Amino acid sequence: MVKERARILVVGGGYVGMYTALRLQRKLKAELRRGEIEITVVTPDPYMTYQPFLPEAAAGSISPRHVVVPLRRVLDQCHVVVGEATAVDHDARTATVTTLATADAGRTERFGYDELVLAPGSVARALPIPGLAEYGIGFKTVEEAIGLRNHVIEQMDIASSTRDPAIRDAALTFVFVGGGYAGVEALGELEDMARYATRYYHNVRAEDMRWILVEASDRILPEVGADMGRYTVTQLRRRNIQVLLGTRLESCADRIAVLSDGQRFPTRTVVWTAGVKPHPLLAATGLPLTDRGKLRCTAQLTVEGIGHAWGAGDAAAVPDVTAAGPGALTAPNAQHAVRQARVLGDNLVHTLRGEPLDTYEHAYAGSVASLGLHKGVAQVYGRRLKGYPAWFMHRVYHLSRVPTVNRKARVLAEWILSGLFKREIVSLGSLEHPRAEFELAARGKHPHDPKGSS
Repeated sequence: MVKERARILVVGGGYVGMYTALRLQRKLKAELRRGEIEITVVTPDPYMTYQPFLPEAAAGSISPRHVVVPLRRVLDQCHVVVGEATAVDHDARTATVTTLATADAGRTERFGYDELVLAPGSVARALPIPGLAEYGIGFKTVEEAIGLRNHVIEQMDIASSTRDPAIRDAALTFVFVGGGYAGVEALGELEDMARYATRYYHNVRAEDMRWILVEASDRILPEVGADMGRYTVTQLRRRNIQVLLGTRLESCADRIAVLSDGQRFPTRTVVWTAGVKPHPLLAATGLPLTDRGKLRCTAQLTVEGIGHAWGAGDAAAVPDVTAAGPGALTAPNAQHAVRQARVLGDNLVHTLRGEPLDTYEHAYAGSVASLGLHKGVAQVYGRRLKGYPAWFMHRVYHLSRVPTVNRKARVLAEWILSGLFKREIVSLGSLEHPRAEFELAARGKHPHDPKGSS
């Protein structure tokens, strides 16, 4: 039994935040019913995004709504607050939060807690590159994935409707910066989709498009091993995708991508997937951080030297007790985040009940990556797979990991239907600015109304 009433505050609604709260909800069912426990989840979005499915959502293989998990539905015993935590005073056991209700008024709210779970995740690591803020496109959220899909199809529409070769070439040049999972999978899926879409354009061929992957290091997909990384480079180049290793983006001002090797590409599409950094909230907590800005955590997922504070996932530096040498940390990926969340939830319950804590221990199983429909690479328990087997394992693995039976069934149904019918190739770019049409009409400036409004 829990010794006394406890308030648990979970900051973040991603892998760690959702799975920790879900674990607590299941383990403390009786205590929650009696009001002995209160669990509050503060999250900027009312859903958890299953990020490994973002490339397939961008390519149209999965509906965007099936890539996200609604937190209120899954965490029905928790208090879900949609807002952004901006600071934590752990000595006073309070967190400062800007909610949807207080944001417009410039006010904040304070949430008290007895146990704190910090899992805000990471944010895109953008460098001070000229033009990046104005023209770059991220690939970390479902909104960005769908926006990128709309953008790619829109560029094909632009190329199809112009006779200006400069505009056409810029529209059909797509530059992806970053050779990790996000960059390679997004590039592979979108090139596959765009190649398929050319059959519906009378004057745009697959050979007219130029796809470029820029990576600062000398290899891509380091998670799948050097051999599989080299195989991936070979396969991408066979698809006429330029893979530029040891190369950096120096500028994309004026819609011209300038690379460190001197090459220049007029382009309307620069996708930035060159890494992430810890969430800025961590610097406003006063808790111990590493040189890279992550929470210093123990193998029990407590914050080092601090009581009643916990961390895991991208935001935490968690010791890897399975590594051969000392000082190794677990990789910041979904495989570890989901497992850490379960141990973190169990340890929170152990703390409330005065029981000894468990140690997080998981040997890395391997990695899988999709390179487009029926194409992929994988390294699992030392075995290397490529082509269709790797692609199939990628789908099976992530289908098993996506939360809730509801989501599994919907994703599987979409995959089956996409195998039976043709792809849907349509841009819904107006979704990003849904009021634009009405605003033009209301101001009397609609382009199809020569008289204007009276």
